[in-house]
Amino acid sequence: MAYIEPSEFVTKMVDAGESKCYMSTKDTFIRAFMAGAILGLAAVFAITVATKTGSILIGSILFPVGFIMLYLMKFDLLTGVFTLVPLAWLDKRPGITVGQIMRNWGWVFLGNFAGALTTAFFVSFILTYGYNTDGGALAAKVATIGESRTLGYQEHGVAGWFTIFIRGMLCNWMVSMGVVGAMISTSAGSKMMAMWMPVMLFFFMGFEHSIVNMFLFPFSMIMGGEFTVYDYLIWNELPTALGNLFGGLFLVGLPLYLTHVRTSPERQLA
Repeated sequence: MAYIEPSEFVTKMVDAGESKCYMSTKDTFIRAFMAGAILGLAAVFAITVATKTGSILIGSILFPVGFIMLYLMKFDLLTGVFTLVPLAWLDKRPGITVGQIMRNWGWVFLGNFAGALTTAFFVSFILTYGYNTDGGALAAKVATIGESRTLGYQEHGVAGWFTIFIRGMLCNWMVSMGVVGAMISTSAGSKMMAMWMPVMLFFFMGFEHSIVNMFLFPFSMIMGGEFTVYDYLIWNELPTALGNLFGGLFLVGLPLYLTHVRTSPERQLA
């Protein structure tokens, strides 16, 4: 494969962050909508495989197909723009302000949520034949996941909240490594392999991804999960999104930028 040196692909990261701020509102929303919809479908695919085979490992191995599809189509996830867009501001690119960063994050969030919610409706409808049956084993499994990953954290209070936050950090550490890894090569096959490994890791380890959860928790509520919208927002989505932000920016974006773009002068040896 054609390998790109870190100094080159980190510059590509900054360029990508800049281009996302200049993208029109229509394009930003559509790309985010499709990303949320595809990732929701990948999530239910992986859960279905894990439920039918009894192996979370098999589901984890197959889950990255969703990330690969949306990346190759240049669709945008909130986790990705958390990592890339601030780099353009740090690099003092023309027109990139904190307000422009927040605008991009806001539209991507709305698009991701709308897409994930649409897939949640589609999947819940076909599982229940138009909400006329109970949805079977998959519905029961998803309802349990939703309850355990909201009320289960709530039982531990502040410690539970920070547990979600840290799981969100670890998640976007891996997801952003996949996004960045895909920039190392110019071949589609190599991009897929670079994304596959870290995304598989995050899913198997049960880390928290804000866009996956935009699909999973509404879907879980439709399937009978006994928790509220408030429980979902306060005891999952909010700490997960904040953790995703910190993980992507401070564990991936900034370290790469500071050591490959804003490098320090070489030491002078005697």
